[in-house]
Amino acid sequence: ALIVNEFGDVGVDGDVLKTCGIQGCRAESMVELSNGCLCCTVADDFVPAIEALLALDPQPDHILIETSGLALPKPLVQAFNWPAVKSKVTVDGVLALVDARATADGLFAPDLAALQAQRAADAMLDHDSPLEELFEEQLSCADLILVNKTDLINEAEKAEVGNLIEREKRAAAQILWTAQGKADPRALLGLALAAEDDLAARPSHHDDGQDHEHDDFATCLVTLPAAHDKGALLRACEAAVVQFKLLRMKGFAALPDSPMRLVIQGVGSRFQAYFDRDWQAQEGRETRLVAIGAQGLDRAMLQAFLTQRLT
Repeated sequence: ALIVNEFGDVGVDGDVLKTCGIQGCRAESMVELSNGCLCCTVADDFVPAIEALLALDPQPDHILIETSGLALPKPLVQAFNWPAVKSKVTVDGVLALVDARATADGLFAPDLAALQAQRAADAMLDHDSPLEELFEEQLSCADLILVNKTDLINEAEKAEVGNLIEREKRAAAQILWTAQGKADPRALLGLALAAEDDLAARPSHHDDGQDHEHDDFATCLVTLPAAHDKGALLRACEAAVVQFKLLRMKGFAALPDSPMRLVIQGVGSRFQAYFDRDWQAQEGRETRLVAIGAQGLDRAMLQAFLTQRLT
């Protein structure tokens, strides 16, 4: 079973999974949440979602919880000690996903060598970027780290990325290098590590009891008419990333000459687009994109920017 958490108003990833066409992938075995971060809404969202999946007949062998990319993992692991779920489930293991290309580009640490030198001199060094803190938090809690997009980096960059991860990860954590997201599920499931019983070995910058909120990030939904071609849309999105310093764009697009829905996935300035299925009769044929960036992201300005380039 899957729990998919979205930081945005359109459930892009959940909707793609629902229409994956994989035999045995049942819609009732997936719970989609759109609160932005499971670590902040344990009682309201997480526990009820777990209880709903445990009520299925037959029960799932595993429940895979996909948090938003902005989530802190440790509070969610701690939630498995809540009485409502403690006796029913255990945390098999914590997986972290690293974008190798983005890491090599300095998205999490602009100068990897300089960062390592600074960290050696002062372990309490303040973070220049909220992404840097998230990077550290997720690696320091992980049991298995999947470094994806290795096809987009060279050997020197791979060594540099590996060195950064080694500095931040737990000693016991393993690294799995992947490309195109291809990994054998048998390597990811069945770790049997009971992570909720090992919290002391998973340090966090928030162990002092301070609440974690995503005040550094913002998301907005942009709706555009179906009056553009694929190339023009992607060029407009790439320009918007630069203009508004966006971290992520994703959504669905309607093209006037195609009966099929176009899926848009963007990380930084890198975009992929593919058709996944026909538009359904009850759906409005329009382009809806979720943008994630720094706090202060102006939806109206972003909408006007994209519209101007598509008309």
